[in-house]
Amino acid sequence: MLLYHASKHLIAQAHFRDIPRRLLSMSLTSPEAFSVEKHVAIAAVRRACLVTSTVFNQLVRDRTDTLKKEDDSPVTVGDYAAQAVINTVLRNAFPEDPIVGEEGADALRQGSNTKLRERVVSLATNALREDLIDGEKAQWGLGSQHEHSSEALLKAIDEGNDTGGPNKRMWTVDPIDGTKGFLRGGQYAVCLSLIVNSQVVLGVIGCPNIQIHPASPDEEKGCIFVAVRGQGAFQNTLSGTSAIKLPFFSSEKSYVLQSEESKHTNIPLIRRVSDELHLTEWGMDSQAKYCCLARGEGAVYLRMPAPTIGGKQPYEERIWDHAPGSILIEEAGGKITDSEGAPLQFGLGRGMGENHGFVATVDEELHARVVSAIKRAQLAEDPKKTNPTL
Repeated sequence: MLLYHASKHLIAQAHFRDIPRRLLSMSLTSPEAFSVEKHVAIAAVRRACLVTSTVFNQLVRDRTDTLKKEDDSPVTVGDYAAQAVINTVLRNAFPEDPIVGEEGADALRQGSNTKLRERVVSLATNALREDLIDGEKAQWGLGSQHEHSSEALLKAIDEGNDTGGPNKRMWTVDPIDGTKGFLRGGQYAVCLSLIVNSQVVLGVIGCPNIQIHPASPDEEKGCIFVAVRGQGAFQNTLSGTSAIKLPFFSSEKSYVLQSEESKHTNIPLIRRVSDELHLTEWGMDSQAKYCCLARGEGAVYLRMPAPTIGGKQPYEERIWDHAPGSILIEEAGGKITDSEGAPLQFGLGRGMGENHGFVATVDEELHARVVSAIKRAQLAEDPKKTNPTL
């Protein structure tokens, strides 16, 4: 039986923390499993969403607070501040749990980035010191009684340097998934997951720009999506109210949700699949696509590796790119695999291994049809991929 609460150092030795004895026999799908973790994750994501919304409203429009990643996508002050908030909460609540995150704080420590560092520290501190709401605890580092030094917050950002792997309990953090969508005022997501022994057991995704109800686009925006293994998937408002079990919506059209960025996916191949299955393409940034699919706005999520040049290997997807969304789909009653129908791998390290693409659907029968359509589309695109003798 898989166990509820195992730490980085103790799991390999089959020992356990000093926790109540009743939890030692609690399975990963028990109705009580991960109750504390769920509330901690929701609090962390909610406060990180406060940061990102503040950043967009106050700072993003002038485009002066960005750095560049190695792939030339912008990193905003929001990435750093949101990760500082999430990691601070996790470190206070679960000090022995490793964190696999996207950003490090080295650039912020450089003298040339003093202004950026000061804004990150100010934003993170303000979010952490907000008054507690129902479900939040001061011992998680939250509330006005806590002080957060600049170095402590930079160290919190650096906490996300774990290498991942199997046979451990670990968190994955993506402080702003869909940075380009964020910068243009589109969809983005604050993403957090808990993985135990290579299985995603908890996912929380904050989407500040998603409408609370798909049929009312002009009404209030901002949702947090939550899924716990064996407990279903739910949509909450950013304030934590009005939990709705997923799915709850039925779209008039059958959409295939895909990346907004052409360099992230093979759009011509997706178009072949969409045409065969009579699906309408819908481009969207970030794991917000998973959220829309889980609540019933779409029929398929499809992400295929973009064509490469000169024998270059496709981009290796990271576990934080898909862990939260994958459990959301499964707990909403859907199915997610790679494009060949194989289970996703979350115990290989920070990456997910060879990139065959990703397929998520609202039901199993449709999933099989999509996988078959992909094979036919790949054959039409390049016959040698399916028959090397050609």
